[in-house]
Amino acid sequence: MHELLQPREEQAYRLLIGMAAARAREVADVAALTEAEAAEVLARLQHLGLVTVQPGDDPVFRPLPPDVALGTTLLQRQEWLEAARQTVAALSEEYRAGARRHDADHLVEVIVGAATLRERLRQVQNSARKEILWFCRANPLAMQGADNTEEYAALNRGVRYRSIYERALLETPGELDSIAEGVSWGEEARTLPTLPVRLAIIDRQTAICPLVRTDEQGIGEPTAAVIGRSQLLDALLALFESHWELATPVRLQGAQEETRDGLDDSERLLLSLVVAGLPDKSIATQLGISRRTVQRRLDRLMDLAAVDTRTGLAFQVARRGWL
Repeated sequence: MHELLQPREEQAYRLLIGMAAARAREVADVAALTEAEAAEVLARLQHLGLVTVQPGDDPVFRPLPPDVALGTTLLQRQEWLEAARQTVAALSEEYRAGARRHDADHLVEVIVGAATLRERLRQVQNSARKEILWFCRANPLAMQGADNTEEYAALNRGVRYRSIYERALLETPGELDSIAEGVSWGEEARTLPTLPVRLAIIDRQTAICPLVRTDEQGIGEPTAAVIGRSQLLDALLALFESHWELATPVRLQGAQEETRDGLDDSERLLLSLVVAGLPDKSIATQLGISRRTVQRRLDRLMDLAAVDTRTGLAFQVARRGWL
């Protein structure tokens, strides 16, 4: 829900659910807002169709089911994402159908072989000047994270890296350490349960997209498309940005310094893995601690957030900006 509501609005709505009905001043008292702020938030919730109001000199607000009010918005976002995927598929088909057109070979180049793909990835990173975008799926085809030393040189010269990692990749032994190294150099890392394709986009001018399906890995040599500036590249950029907005930030540990919110870097790492959806067993393995220690640290974080469930902890993480 946090993608649809501001934190203050979501907090007020959750409070209303617990209170069943309340006046603006009552919400203000519980939410630590002024009465004017509470009235503004409640008016916004009414506009969104999340509350109903009993009119009078001192109006009473009651919560309404969120699936009715927000379902349409969620559906629209899903339709937009599906449209982006369909655009990629349609443009790919358009390319194949018009492959014989003049200068078509300047738009898309097909490369074959893991060694060739690995070398091209190194070349484009060395040539990058502004930004590199990555979709990092589990079971890499050509280059493990630890082998990508070109990233550090690019980060050092000011290239911005934004990477989205599949959840399964975070559970692969050694990968989290590699991601942590990149983050320590300045990489921005996020995670999602799954990603639609493997993808690298360099300076918004060139994209490299392996063409091997997951179920065909290991059959023959891997192939990849190198895509120049075109509508196909625009569609891939839109696909990346839509997933970036939905992805969860990954906060990895560095110096164990406690900040003003009471968290140290190791606790931010633990929270990022919990919010990413990793099970306790995988979290324990990645952190080199026992599952009991994971639970004990989570209990401490829930106490700090004044909640007693992981759902409540995730809400407080978003509301307080802990990640």
